[in-house]
Amino acid sequence: MIETFSMPFPRQTSKKQRKVYVYLPEGFEPDAAFPVLYMFDGHNVFFDEDATYGKSWGMKEYLENDRTPLVVVAVDCNHSPDHGRLKEYAPFYFQAPGIGQIRGRGHAYMEWLTQQLKPFIDEHYPVLPDRENTFIAGSSMGGLMTLYALTDYGHIFSRGASLSPSVWTNPSAVLRLIGKSRCLEGAVLYMDYGAQELERHAGMQDALFDCAHALLQMGVHLTFRIVPGGEHCEACWEEQIPFFMHILSYEGFADRHSPRT
Repeated sequence: MIETFSMPFPRQTSKKQRKVYVYLPEGFEPDAAFPVLYMFDGHNVFFDEDATYGKSWGMKEYLENDRTPLVVVAVDCNHSPDHGRLKEYAPFYFQAPGIGQIRGRGHAYMEWLTQQLKPFIDEHYPVLPDRENTFIAGSSMGGLMTLYALTDYGHIFSRGASLSPSVWTNPSAVLRLIGKSRCLEGAVLYMDYGAQELERHAGMQDALFDCAHALLQMGVHLTFRIVPGGEHCEACWEEQIPFFMHILSYEGFADRHSPRT
């Protein structure tokens, strides 16, 4: 079952409403509480009719078919034509080809998600709110934000899935984020990139390998894949769901969900 609601962004004002999708597992004990996965680009996660390019990840079908005991909170992105998504999903300044300088507001977004949205979810939905049971995932710029979430908000998120992360935006800044983090040791991360994507992005292979090396040096339990034939699209990311869900569920979701207290 999927519920939707809108929350002001930032919550203190009502000028900007952000749509939030919440997937709730069915068929479990009425008082059960579950791990929770926060996802970027929520409009692309569940429904083709909401997806930017008419194709979603199909997360609902996967979770239902696999009977996964997991709550998924997927938050719509900033659709402002003034490059709102790029600004919101970047934790630093970067130069975008054909656009110019992008002033990243990723910190403001993560403050909203962790200080306003997460407490609301913890209060109103059957989730296990502790770090060990709180995960985050995204693709492209959302994949970059997943890396940022683990580096700067690792006291809240213990595991993440970063698909096709846009580390091209500012590779040196990504390495600085990783290097200065105080909460990466022991974090669990799935990261991938499509083979076809690599062919179209000069320097991406070195940037990705440098990123992976830095994460390993910081004590991250990293699973890193180059997806054979992988493209930069929802259809390809949907095919990676079983891979990253396996990583997120190390030790087993069945062992994690418990009666709510």
